[in-house]
Parts: sequence; structure tokens; C-alpha cells
Amino acid sequence: MILAIDVHYKENTAKAVGALFQNWGDAVAQQHILKYIKEVAEYEPGSFYKRELPCILEIFKDVDLSTISYIVIDGFVVLDDAGKPGLGAYVYESIQQQVPVIGVAKTGFHQNQQQVIPVLRGTSDRPLYVTSVGIELPQAAEFVKSMHGEFRLPTVLKELDRITKEP
Repeated sequence: MILAIDVHYKENTAKAVGALFQNWGDAVAQQHILKYIKEVAEYEPGSFYKRELPCILEIFKDVDLSTISYIVIDGFVVLDDAGKPGLGAYVYESIQQQVPVIGVAKTGFHQNQQQVIPVLRGTSDRPLYVTSVGIELPQAAEFVKSMHGEFRLPTVLKELDRITKEP
């Protein structure tokens, strides 16, 4: 199974959603896991993981990681060319490096040219920015490129984003 995770914030609360799907080309998730977090940390520039990681860890409480082949997060695994860890690196460490983590971000960082692969999907001229740990970056980028959907954002990830924003 593949687990994709996204988190949406409203004031000091959050909704974390996990989507479980079998194959990269799947159009829909087999299951969604929803978690509502009542108190989240304030956003701290340069340390986004401090806010988001606790929300992601809530999803892991309902998942047997031994059944997961890959984790996809909305964000970066590596933030810059020097290898500064991003949210995905902290996720990877928090699960004792059991499952490779692939970061899919909608915007890039100018300091990150060597640790990222821009992926164009569909007819979009705006790439998704893929980073990874526990899996070679070109393979991670190919997985993201092969995901279902004719638009920039893969179908499963677009649905995940929509669900996080529902009340």
C-alpha cells in the first residue's frame, strides 16, 4: 500500500487525512483516515515540521507501517542543496526509517536545485517538486509522474487536498 498524507489548518486546529491506495496509477484511494487535532503549534518560519509532524503522527496511529511501501507527503523531504531536512525527513526519522518518504510540493525553493526533480504532468507548464528519502530521487519522481490524472496534481492527491478542507 501507498499512504499519502495532507494536513489543513484552521486557526489553532488541524485536520489530517491519510489516503491508502494500492498502485501509483490508482484513480481513487481504497481508504481514507481522518484525524482532527484540537491544538496545533503556531507556524514557525523555517521549522514547519514542528507544526505538521504531530498531525501526521496521528495518522500513523491507525496504520500498520509494515503494510506500507511508500509515504507521500505534501511538502519537501529536503529543503536546500546543502541537504537541510524538511518535513519528509522528519517523518522518515520519526518512523525509524521503515518506509521511504516522497515529498510532493507545489512551489519550489531557489536554494534547492540539486535535491529536487521538477515533474511536469498533463499539459501544465508548472511542475510539482519531488524530493525523497529512502528511495532514489529519479524513481520517486517517476512514481509521481505515473500517478493517475491528466492534470498537474494527481487525482488521489487532489482528492486528499479536497477532503482535508471539508468541515
